[in-house]
Amino acid sequence: MFLQSLSATNYKNLKEIEVQFCKGVNCFIGNNGMGKTNLLDAIYYLAFCKSRTCHADTQVIRHGEPYFMLNAQFVSGEVYNNVSVSLQRGQKKVVKCNKKEYDRLADHIGLVPLVIVSPNDLELIIEGSSERRKLVDGIISQYDKEYLHQLLAYNRALLQRNTLLKARTTDPELLSVCESIMAQKAAYIFPKRTAFLQEFIPIFSQFYSQIAGSNEQVFIDYQSHLQQGDLLPQLEQSRAKDELIGHTTVGIHKDDLVFYLGEYPLKRIASQGQTKSFLVAFKLAQFAFMKKACGKFPILLLDDIFDKLDATRVERIVKLVASDAFGQIFITDTNREHLDYLLERVEGEKKLFTVSQGELL
Repeated sequence: MFLQSLSATNYKNLKEIEVQFCKGVNCFIGNNGMGKTNLLDAIYYLAFCKSRTCHADTQVIRHGEPYFMLNAQFVSGEVYNNVSVSLQRGQKKVVKCNKKEYDRLADHIGLVPLVIVSPNDLELIIEGSSERRKLVDGIISQYDKEYLHQLLAYNRALLQRNTLLKARTTDPELLSVCESIMAQKAAYIFPKRTAFLQEFIPIFSQFYSQIAGSNEQVFIDYQSHLQQGDLLPQLEQSRAKDELIGHTTVGIHKDDLVFYLGEYPLKRIASQGQTKSFLVAFKLAQFAFMKKACGKFPILLLDDIFDKLDATRVERIVKLVASDAFGQIFITDTNREHLDYLLERVEGEKKLFTVSQGELL
């Protein structure tokens, strides 16, 4: 899978751009605030129908403009897919593939397998469990559409149960229906998360060792209420407590990942360099896992990847991403030396773009 071309109109500070990319490494150099990250976010939007950095779709529309539009040509083997996204203020977002509009945006997820490494990844460590669950769910949903459908159904039933609990006029029969649906969907989702992590963690540990050296050991601990048994009896047992506090306290929506460096939680003892190494290793492992699961190379976006890393770790990461284990890569940096160092080691196709005030030079 690779992105052949991209056009963007009024997307953040990208007023009007049209660009052709190579199949190998595409680098963007420029000062902060010039639009490098916005370019990567536009590619991310085309894969996931949403921005990586903005919560509301209207926030990506260029200030003072009535709409934004993205159009891209993705190629996978002999298959060409033209993907377009447009949104006019006050109207519904339109996502099309080969000029056909999707009935459900969820049907688009997985068409463009993609992995992004960005400074926002720090949220995985410092924020709550929802960030880590979203990451796992996002990975699995790209190669397992049924997983996404089951997850959406679980979340609808959870929302309905919480609404009933907050109403303080609880109907036991309606609660039982919601709980049965949640338990049924959780029985599908929990084994999928478990199987994913069992295969993913060894891959991740290997990447971390390649970046940080063999002296540092990392581990990911998966925690779920379903490790204690089926969800339905747990929901029934917690119903009285949940009615008092007004929300559901047990279920797969409470699952979490705890990251360890050695014997201690990563967020308590890790340096900035160790934290960045952990996150980069996690995302490169995600790439390797998805390549196997999807049967094709995901697109890899690397935003400011070398920040907070010492020269040794930078060199090791460059060696990894310059290898033929990766396909098309988009990478941003403010440091020309980092990009020159990388491009010198890339044997395949490569391009270097300068980004200034939302334009490619």
